[in-house]
Amino acid sequence: MKKLAILLGLALFLASCSTSNHAAINGTWTAVLSDTNGIQVFNFTTDLTAVSNNGLSVSNLHFNSQSACFPGTSTATGAFVVSGTFNGMTSGGFQLTINSSSGGNQLQMNGTLNNNTVSGTWTLTGATSGCTGSGTFVMNKS
Repeated sequence: MKKLAILLGLALFLASCSTSNHAAINGTWTAVLSDTNGIQVFNFTTDLTAVSNNGLSVSNLHFNSQSACFPGTSTATGAFVVSGTFNGMTSGGFQLTINSSSGGNQLQMNGTLNNNTVSGTWTLTGATSGCTGSGTFVMNKS
């Protein structure tokens, strides 16, 4: 009986460690991007929703700062892969690509979700003058 209780407890523990919670990414997020000197260069808000095959649906993308790199409407795609959920805290890999509607500019963000914060690095490439760079970012869920 004692062995059965230990096995049951171990099974419950392992199940709680491996639970995938892709829905943890769902919601409104605010991002702040800083250059390699720590100076804020972009910030935006967007709604993210987990979809099948680790994809992300990105909607209501709005740059809060004026930028020649992302004038008007931009499109975005992304991915989120859960690495684990423990004690209600979800973690995983995050990727987001934002393309400007004009100018051929692309912002690539790669990071890690820990609970309600994504942090990582970004790279901007583009044809518009001044639309290249890299640095770090932090995104917080509202």
